[in-house]
Amino acid sequence: MNWLKKNIPGISISFVLALAASWFGNQFPVIGGPVFGILLGILVSSFLGSPQWASEGVRFTSKKILQWAIIVLGSGLSLAQIWKTGLDSLYVMLLTLCFAFISAYSLGRLLKTPFKLTSLIGVGTAICGGSAIAAVSPILEAEESDVAYSISTIFFFNIIAVLIFPPLGHILGFSDDAFGLWAGTAVNDTSSVVAAGYAFSSAAGNYATIVKLTRTTMIIPISIIYAIAMALQKKRSISSATSVNYSFMRILPWFILGFLFTSLLNTLGLIRGDVLTNLSLAGKFLIVMALSAVGLSADFKKMMKTGLKPMLLGLLVWVTVAVVSIVVQIVTGQI
Repeated sequence: MNWLKKNIPGISISFVLALAASWFGNQFPVIGGPVFGILLGILVSSFLGSPQWASEGVRFTSKKILQWAIIVLGSGLSLAQIWKTGLDSLYVMLLTLCFAFISAYSLGRLLKTPFKLTSLIGVGTAICGGSAIAAVSPILEAEESDVAYSISTIFFFNIIAVLIFPPLGHILGFSDDAFGLWAGTAVNDTSSVVAAGYAFSSAAGNYATIVKLTRTTMIIPISIIYAIAMALQKKRSISSATSVNYSFMRILPWFILGFLFTSLLNTLGLIRGDVLTNLSLAGKFLIVMALSAVGLSADFKKMMKTGLKPMLLGLLVWVTVAVVSIVVQIVTGQI
C-alpha cells in the first residue's frame, strides 16, 4: 500500500502524458510518440514543475517501466536477428568505446576537469548514460556533486540527440540499419536510443535497441577494470589492499536477460498473431510513457549550474563518438 501511495501519482501523470504524446505521434509520424513524450514531459517540468509528491512514481516510470518496455519489445525479435545484429555492430561499438575514453581523458586533461568527473562523463558517453555512471561512481568513490554533474551533462545531450538525430539521419539518407547502428552507438542513454531509433522508423528502433543492449553489457567489464585500477591505486597509496565498493550483482543489467527470454519465446514460435501485435503496441506505449517520465525529470536550472567545462567535455566526447560511428560505417561500406 505504501508503494502505491508513493508511485501511483507519478505513474499516472506519465501515463496521461503518454496518451497525449501517442496521439500527437499518430498525427505527426515523422516526429513520433517517443519524441513527443519527452518534449511534453520537459514542457510540464519547465513551466509547471515536477511536484514532489509525484517524484517517486516518475523515477519508477523512467527506470523500471523503461526496462519492462524493452523486455516486451524483445517479443517481436528472434534470437537469430539479435545475434546477427550484435555481431554486425560489435566492431563499431568497440571502436566508439575506445574513442570515447581516449577523447574523454585527453580533453579532460586539456580542460583540467577532475579525474573522477572526467571518468564519469567518459563512461556515461561510452556505455549507457546514467546507468553506467551509477555503476562506476561507487567504485571511483565519486562525490555526489560529480555524479550530479555527469548525469545532468549526459542527460542534456540525450535530449538534443533525440531531437536532432532522426531528421539528420533522413537528411543524410541513412538506411534503417545504418541509422539504428548510429543511434545505438552514438546516443548515450537507453531511453534516448530507443526514442531516436523509433522516431526514425520501427525497423531502425528495433536495430538500435539491440545495438544499445549489446553496448550496455559493457558495463560489466568496464566496471571490473575500474575496480581493479582503484584497488591497485589504493594498495600503492596505503601499502595494503583495501576493499573497493563493487558488486557484480548490482551492475548486472538484468532486464537484458528478460529481453533475451521474450526473444526466445518468439524464436520458438510461442508468440504469434494478435498476441505479438498487442505486445508490440504495448511495448511502444510503455516506451513513450517512460520517456514522458524522463522529460518530467528534466531540471535545466540544475544543468546550467554544472558549469561550462563539464558541459564542453560532454559535448566534445559525444561529437567524437557520433562522428567515429559514421566514419566507421562509411569505411566499411555500410553507408
